Amino acid sequence: MYVGAENRDKNALAQEFLPLVKRIAYHMMTRLPASVEVDDLIQAGLMGLMDAVDRYDSTQGALFETYATQRVRGAMLDELREADWASRNVRRAGRQIEGAVHVLQQRHQRPPSEQEIAAEMGLDIHAYFDLLNDARGAQLVYYEDLHDADGDDFLERFADREHQGPFDVLSSSHFKKALALAVGILPEREKQLMGMYYEQEMNFKEIGAVLGVSESRVCQLHSQAIARLRGRLREWSAA
Repeated sequence: MYVGAENRDKNALAQEFLPLVKRIAYHMMTRLPASVEVDDLIQAGLMGLMDAVDRYDSTQGALFETYATQRVRGAMLDELREADWASRNVRRAGRQIEGAVHVLQQRHQRPPSEQEIAAEMGLDIHAYFDLLNDARGAQLVYYEDLHDADGDDFLERFADREHQGPFDVLSSSHFKKALALAVGILPEREKQLMGMYYEQEMNFKEIGAVLGVSESRVCQLHSQAIARLRGRLREWSAA
């Protein structure tokens, strides 16, 4: 267990690490639909924190904060899956954009512009921007992506403890290299956005101030970047 945790009240530990839970929850909120309540994520995260207190084994070498962060994130993701916050509309919008980007990328052998993507989808630019807003919360990987064409479940295939787990595979050096290459060919502004958001952990409002655009525009650019990356990573996974 956490050093000293056996002699301390769990509520005291919850208070000590509440800022960590809140930080994770608010960072996750920027990628989720507006219908998500941050208090629900925080509550789930606190349950994950309590689970971490009960299960932590200092002999394994990991710091408690590192272990707790994993448990907190996992509990929040479980809450989101149960409530299906990532609605079908979000996934549908993201995949429509992804499909158009993929077609144009193959056709022109370069990242397509927003105007080209809108035209490919038969939309005017404002309708395309609305679709980008609908795609807020789009992810690089959905559960549905973890099935092959024959219906084989990716999670079950890697359930054997003798093999890498599915999320070990996704965090492998090959995946990270493919992701880095995909980010590297993003349009410059989207590349800057992804760096500020994922590496520097800036929020959309802060990024907007740096780029000189509104927070909603940053949200649109983020959705568009995710669609580009998903298309590239689909090519990688099929290779």
